[in-house]
Amino acid sequence: MSITEGVRTAPARTRLAVDPHQSAVEFSVRTFWGLLTVHGRFDRFEGAYELGPGGTTIDLAIDAVSIDTGNATRDGHLRADDFFQTAEHPEIRFTSTSVRNAADGLLHVEGLLTAAGNVVPLDFFATVRRAGAGLELEATTTVDQRELGMSSGKLGMIRPPATLHVRARVEEAAS
Repeated sequence: MSITEGVRTAPARTRLAVDPHQSAVEFSVRTFWGLLTVHGRFDRFEGAYELGPGGTTIDLAIDAVSIDTGNATRDGHLRADDFFQTAEHPEIRFTSTSVRNAADGLLHVEGLLTAAGNVVPLDFFATVRRAGAGLELEATTTVDQRELGMSSGKLGMIRPPATLHVRARVEEAAS
C-alpha cells in the first residue's frame, strides 16, 4: 500500500501534530527592485494533519510576532502596519479546504491563508513520506503579499510574489 493510499483510507480519524523541533516555516521575497532576496522564518508555530474516512485536513497556525529575517529593524517593520499588523493580527493561519492524492507521495492541497486580517486562496502540491511513526510533509508555494494588504515598500522595492516553504514532521501526540 502506498503512503497516499494509507492517508486516503485510514479506518479511523487520526490526528497528527506538527513537531516544531523537526519542522520549519520559511519565506523569501525579492527586494531592491528584484536585485536581492531576503530570507526569513517564523520561529513559533503549531499545526495538525488529520486523516480518516472523511478526508484529510491540514491546519497551520503561525505566531506572526516570531518573524525572523536576521535583522531586528527589518523584523520590527514587518510586524508593523505596513505588513503583518501583529498588534491586531498576531496569528497567520493556513486551513485546507481540499486535500487530494495527486500521485504516490504527492498531495494536491487547496486552502485559505489568513494574514494581517486578509484571506487569500492557495493551491499547491505537497510531498508526503513516512518518517518513523509519523509523516514528513513539504510544500512550496507563492503568494502575492499585496493581496494580503501588505505594502510593496518605499518606491515599490519589494517584488511580489513571496515564496513560502514549509517542512513539517507530524506524529501522534503523546498522551
